[in-house]
Amino acid sequence: MFQSYENRGGPEHCAERIKNLRDLLKKQKIDGLILPRSDKHLNEYVAPHDERLLWLTGFSGSAGQAIILSNKAAIFIDGRYTLQVQNEVDLKVITPVPITEQLPSQWLGKQIKRGQKIAIDPTLHSVKAYETFLEVIEKAGAKLISVTNNPVDEIWEDQPAIPENPVVSHPKKYAGQETSEKIELIQSQLKDKECDAFVVTAPESICWLFNIRGSDIRHTPIMLANAIIHRQAKPELFLKSDRLGTRAAEQITANARLLNPQTFDDRLKFLGSKFKKVLIDPTRTNSAIYQTLRSARAEIIRGDDPCALPKAKKNKAEIEGSRQAHIRDGVAVTKFLHWLSDNAANNSLDEINSAKALENFRKETGALKDISFETISGSGPNGAIVHYRVSEQSNRHLHMGDMYLVDSGAQYQDGTTDITRTVAIDAPTTKPTGPMRRHYTLVLKAHINLATAYFPKGTRGVDLDPLVRAPLWQAGLDFAHGTGHGVGSFLSVHEGPQGISRRATVPLEPGMIISNEPGYYREGAYGIRLENLILVTEPEEITGGEHPMMHFETLTLAPFDRHLIDCKYLNKRELKWLNNYHRTVYKTLSPELKGPVKTWLKAATNPIKPEPKKTSEKA
Repeated sequence: MFQSYENRGGPEHCAERIKNLRDLLKKQKIDGLILPRSDKHLNEYVAPHDERLLWLTGFSGSAGQAIILSNKAAIFIDGRYTLQVQNEVDLKVITPVPITEQLPSQWLGKQIKRGQKIAIDPTLHSVKAYETFLEVIEKAGAKLISVTNNPVDEIWEDQPAIPENPVVSHPKKYAGQETSEKIELIQSQLKDKECDAFVVTAPESICWLFNIRGSDIRHTPIMLANAIIHRQAKPELFLKSDRLGTRAAEQITANARLLNPQTFDDRLKFLGSKFKKVLIDPTRTNSAIYQTLRSARAEIIRGDDPCALPKAKKNKAEIEGSRQAHIRDGVAVTKFLHWLSDNAANNSLDEINSAKALENFRKETGALKDISFETISGSGPNGAIVHYRVSEQSNRHLHMGDMYLVDSGAQYQDGTTDITRTVAIDAPTTKPTGPMRRHYTLVLKAHINLATAYFPKGTRGVDLDPLVRAPLWQAGLDFAHGTGHGVGSFLSVHEGPQGISRRATVPLEPGMIISNEPGYYREGAYGIRLENLILVTEPEEITGGEHPMMHFETLTLAPFDRHLIDCKYLNKRELKWLNNYHRTVYKTLSPELKGPVKTWLKAATNPIKPEPKKTSEKA
């Protein structure tokens, strides 16, 4: 199985390890440490070698940051992990702080005293994050100390090794564009910006640019490497040659210079010695790289990663690949939903065997390379934990009358998928409660609002986010996570720069793939999330209109649970979209199904008729 279910997080060692860290810091005459969940490439998902935050605190979420002082400690989390963090850290030792209420730099500014020394590993912080801490600490009369050896590494005796897995070619039939064409595109952008070179530190950008893939990070087909793109000379890729397969080696050597990773710092210093203008993305470049360039007297130009936008705007081959991947995935998910319906009544299902069954249905496609993230398989109250990870310790049975939330995805060579469905367990026998159906239908309304949106050029995710939340807001409800994230093409399931949230300020453009996933979470009871991936379409003229509008094509194909839909909350437009979507699901997937599964899908996608209006009786 691609997913494991051992209990990774937990408060058992939190107190002891923080004490050991404090003892070490005291010996080094340091008063505190800033510790993010990050690696040298500032990845969202990290290798076991870089799970320092998890090892120290017991918190296993994919985003977070701790600050350990001599007499106080805090861990900063977003709304996805409000419940999870309470169960995973020792609350007597470290205090959870919602990042929406107080940023780590703000908290630290209120705690430190003049003359204190705070340690930071500059390889784990972006330029922007480092400078934010530096400003706050210097303002308080304290000192920020950049350490070359991370203090956590010094006390982590069995720290796993840095991964160096094989790197393979990503063929043009899936990539849609030759490596040489992509390099020329980036070089033309450097010319426009009057830059001599661009330092690439984001592995997804390197994989996209050179049409290669790796497996250094679980469930994300990337390798850990850096590159330098020169405006006029061949790019330099810092990667050990023995990691490359034959085809990948031929591809790289034809387009770039392959250099040992240990020479990366020397090449940065060389850029400075020649007084080169060097472009870096301050949000994706670690501060150690910035400091090396600055010390070498390079002229540093700050700007967006020039690979990010063309990577996000999928070409024809990538779009068609995504469509095929979603058909394949839709068949697997439909088989799983039928299996769930068929076995729910015997009381043998739990969160783990359900997640394993879903992974097996994807394996049956013969095309599965990996899952795209660890399946969120949560029943009842566990479904209310937004990024819940089931373990052997937390595993819960799927009981009659439960709501079950399953958020999962797959990595196929032609596309990455991400889908969430919430279902009622044994719904035909045990009818969902009124509140369950109401909340589910309100989330469905929110989902449909985005799926049916038309919007002009220049529209940002932040502009569409209120449109999605409106049905929930009107009912006094909300959800504490973004509405949508970008998705890569056989790359990261979370891809920038596009998104739909209160902070998503990048305009949406044709070819971008993004998720549509509103939700509602009732603590201690159940969680609801309904997610499809959607593709931004080319602008189209609207009959009688004056401006061409972009729209969304829904890529994900799987039915919503009819038993949880309360038609009285849906208007005609919403009901029409739902029935059309289900019609498309059946028409597209049924040729790939047979027997009971096909029969089940037919029933699951039959048109839903509006409830007849009740007429009052005469007195």
